[in-house]
Amino acid sequence: MRNWLVGYYIVEYEQKGAERAKYGDKLLKELAKALKIKGFSATSLSIFRQFYMYYPQIYQTLSDEFKKGAISPTLSGKFNTLQKHQTPSDELRTMALNSIYEALTQKPETDNQLLLKLSFSHFTQLIKINDPLKRQFYEIECIKGIWSVRELRRQVSSLYYERSAMSKDKAALSDLANQQAAISKPTDVLKDFYVFEFLDLPNKHTVSESDLETALLDNIQQLILELGTGFCFEARQKRILIGKDYFFIDLVFYHRILKCHFLIDLKVDKFEHHYVGQLNTYINYYNDESTQIKQPDDKPAIGLLLVTNQNQTYVKYATAGLEESIFVKQYMIQLPSEDEIREALERYLNDKIRK
Repeated sequence: MRNWLVGYYIVEYEQKGAERAKYGDKLLKELAKALKIKGFSATSLSIFRQFYMYYPQIYQTLSDEFKKGAISPTLSGKFNTLQKHQTPSDELRTMALNSIYEALTQKPETDNQLLLKLSFSHFTQLIKINDPLKRQFYEIECIKGIWSVRELRRQVSSLYYERSAMSKDKAALSDLANQQAAISKPTDVLKDFYVFEFLDLPNKHTVSESDLETALLDNIQQLILELGTGFCFEARQKRILIGKDYFFIDLVFYHRILKCHFLIDLKVDKFEHHYVGQLNTYINYYNDESTQIKQPDDKPAIGLLLVTNQNQTYVKYATAGLEESIFVKQYMIQLPSEDEIREALERYLNDKIRK
């Protein structure tokens, strides 16, 4: 909040509400020199200014006096002192923070979730995103997934927003960004393809399924984040007995929101129809009440088959009649370039428009 208030002061008092002051960056250098506060370099002041400009809604968390634009006379006087480029006193900072604290504690129903759940380091990453919808998407995903700053940076660099957009139309993405989308069915949590760029594996043709499985579990946190919200890891190489034969399910997750098991089968080659039969066998086993795996309030298990390449027409016919229980998705070890994803996104949107 202190950093936001500094940005507020720079824009509204020094720049008179304009986006940039008359003298540009020279103003920030002069302010930094006059303030003489550790961490208040010209670069930091520039970030504070951008923080205020990108997040004006934070103003709503202030006291009624702040909301009306009528800062108390004493505090206003302190701002006037700042305008003369004098070093702000501890009293100014204490008064400002006390006013903010009072507003937040007295009106919990209007708490700003961004302020309560994200650190300023998160904001320094978010203000690098110019597109407001894209930035809001990452804000919500960051809060939902309790992402660290490092994870937020990774998700942005791996084009998570663009990849999500490829599996949802614009209206659905807009709903998600406005927290209106509710998870109610498997398709709400499954992506069209998954990127495991964090594995740092060699060429996929030289990797065995056990290598891939081991690498994924060695990076279980990143794997769960890539899968999405609500996945809880349960087992690896889950052994089940069918008749007199033992079978092993690669990965078993439980989804706490959908309340069902996700059985994941990993393949290091393209899609083949017999993979569906194998996975369907596992699903039927999990759904059989005699196995006592499925709890009374659990929904039917879901199968997720991850392959290196999917022929959508082939998949359509192979999974006919199983559309609600088995999903075939493609994964990539290395992320394509931004241009490649942009082209794929444009093709996807054009196809949606034609349909």
